[in-house]
Amino acid sequence: MANSKASFKPDFATIGGLLLAFGGISAGLIMEGGRIQDVAQVTSALIVLGGTIGAVMVTTPLPILIRAARKLSIVFFSKEESAAAAVEEIIGYATQARKDGIVSLETEAAAIENPFLKKALSLAVDGIEPSRIRDIMELEIQLFEESVEAEARVFESAGGYAPTIGIIGAVLGLIQVMKNLANIDEVGRGIAVAFVATIYGVASANILFLPTANKLKARGKEAVQLRELMLEGVLSIAEGVNQKLIRIKLDAYLGSGSDPRPAAQKRRPAAEPASAEG
Repeated sequence: MANSKASFKPDFATIGGLLLAFGGISAGLIMEGGRIQDVAQVTSALIVLGGTIGAVMVTTPLPILIRAARKLSIVFFSKEESAAAAVEEIIGYATQARKDGIVSLETEAAAIENPFLKKALSLAVDGIEPSRIRDIMELEIQLFEESVEAEARVFESAGGYAPTIGIIGAVLGLIQVMKNLANIDEVGRGIAVAFVATIYGVASANILFLPTANKLKARGKEAVQLRELMLEGVLSIAEGVNQKLIRIKLDAYLGSGSDPRPAAQKRRPAAEPASAEG
């Protein structure tokens, strides 16, 4: 049985957005009579980037920092995991389970590429109760969500520090300007150069760091939704639900683009208290 495979494709929204942002800013600068050389200051970039990265390193544990750096690739390249393909794959497993029994899926489960689906279906094949499977896999989803949030906070922190570091760079430039008050030409040029650091700080925060954090959160939400789809499918197989009903349930994910269950039911609800007898 064919497994759904994930493929990496360029994220044209990210690439186009960056080109549009930098292109618009550069065009505006030139239309105002400026030159690209006016803002191309290596020292300002060094102050802002070095200071921002250093501040983030102080506030973030190293393992999280390394994970966040590795996740930069998914900002520019999207991992296309087809939910529709996952539904078809699960329906295939459900059909075989209804025909030959769930134990017959042992070979297929071992060959699944997606680690989440592989683990969930393997638990079902091993005869683990559906309620226990839900506990185990929902814990895994929760930990994944927390990991995504931690990685996104790295770039949110950078977006918070960068403008302030830019101000520090501007102040450092003004200190140098104050040394040349006798030469008015040098004063004017020095002030212009000093404020470039502020531009770098604000621009990097609002064009790079904060958008990257939001993109990581969006990617994480998509991955969580796919995992929830897979979990619902495997639980339905374990409970012996007819494949037609499984398709109806899973197609809801494809139609709405979000988890069809109410937010309060995304995790298993607590047992309802027994009603008092009159």
